[in-house]
Amino acid sequence: MVKVCLVLAVGLAVASALPASDPVISKWDDQGPRYDYLEADDGSLHLVDNWMKLSDYSRMARYNPDRTNAYHLFTWRNPTISQPLVMGDVNRLRNSNFDGSKRTIILMHGFMGSVTSGFNTVLVPAFLSYEDVNVIILDWSSGSHWGPNAALAAEAAARFVNWLNSQSGGSPARYHIVGYSVGGHGAAILARHVNGNVAYVTGLDPAMRWDSNNVFRPNDAAYTEIIHTNAGNMGILEPHAHVDFYPNGGSGQPGCNTALCDHYRSYYFMAETLRTGGFTGHRCNTLTDAQRGTCNPNSTLRMGGRNPKTGSRGLFFLATNPFSPFSRG
Repeated sequence: MVKVCLVLAVGLAVASALPASDPVISKWDDQGPRYDYLEADDGSLHLVDNWMKLSDYSRMARYNPDRTNAYHLFTWRNPTISQPLVMGDVNRLRNSNFDGSKRTIILMHGFMGSVTSGFNTVLVPAFLSYEDVNVIILDWSSGSHWGPNAALAAEAAARFVNWLNSQSGGSPARYHIVGYSVGGHGAAILARHVNGNVAYVTGLDPAMRWDSNNVFRPNDAAYTEIIHTNAGNMGILEPHAHVDFYPNGGSGQPGCNTALCDHYRSYYFMAETLRTGGFTGHRCNTLTDAQRGTCNPNSTLRMGGRNPKTGSRGLFFLATNPFSPFSRG
């Protein structure tokens, strides 16, 4: 198995419209234009067809995430070099640093992402900065060139988690699943298919264009939270979790001048909440109030963080600094 040294990298891909001879079977996203330009981690643009065609179904039939998903474990004992885990390989699991009695974090990257995407390189050390937890990167890069594959990858990952827990004594009550962009929806789908109720799911600016049958749902875990940083553009605008935070109104992040920069801020904010806390949100009555920042300063909740805020509900606004440290307290 290939080990991964955790360094910053970006994914590259080329997507194009398919010829007219490729018949449209269904419109998996009918809330926007057929074609969108999506930005990969390196900022390059890729033309994506939001409609399902015959060739898409053929590719989905060939895509086998049970075989191609990879799972990379990091702990205090191996904070920078991963230990690959393989479903069904009990000896590999027993010889790894995985400890089912400890909390487990699963990270799911987004469109055109990979194990070394910025989302992972920022969050792995942030989670390991305060506690010896099991951090597992779900690498679904073999399918991440096409958004609908995220659901298939997430379902396969849930089967892996169920096997992992059966062999290690792990419990979904000790799981925190975090996903970015397309992976934000995937994280919720993963939790939905795990045996038992996952404690905590965080969606980091989940992708705007998405199949309504496989969207982030509030009850996919005991506590669900979304951090919206490019809402209505690269990320979804509407609330989809128990608690939805709209930093700086959900878009136009201070210090950013591109949509991709806004999108990235979701995982930088999350990392800072893990290291130092802060990010006090003010409760908002409506989405419009959250976008405008006209919210109640006397009803507050901290964004992100290490532990689920089970039982909390609502929409929250907060302002941030343009540069790190981003939190204003």
